[in-house]
Amino acid sequence: MVTTEERDTPAAGAKVSLRGPLLRYRVMAYATGVALLCLTLAIILKYAADSPAMMSWAGVTHGLFYMVYLVLAVDLALKARWSIKGTLLVLIAGTIPFLSFVAERKVTHRIDAGGKL
Repeated sequence: MVTTEERDTPAAGAKVSLRGPLLRYRVMAYATGVALLCLTLAIILKYAADSPAMMSWAGVTHGLFYMVYLVLAVDLALKARWSIKGTLLVLIAGTIPFLSFVAERKVTHRIDAGGKL
């Protein structure tokens, strides 16, 4: 429950306005991370076990999720007023296995603390 006193503070207003963009970013960060792990597994299977079947859907899925991830991360970055460096690091996180999960945790903690990236 948000009290009147908490509602009038700038930090409380910033948290409320970032709740939706942060949730959307978090969902896509996880989806992109899982899709990238599937793509990594598909690449390993393709070259190690000569089984290219998984590549047909894993690459497309990660590509689509990553495009949505980029849009939502930029939306959150603009609303949270991140630096260009922080924004670029978060955008790149969707291309390195497991890094999107790490970036999501860091972003969530920074926004919850009222800090910028």
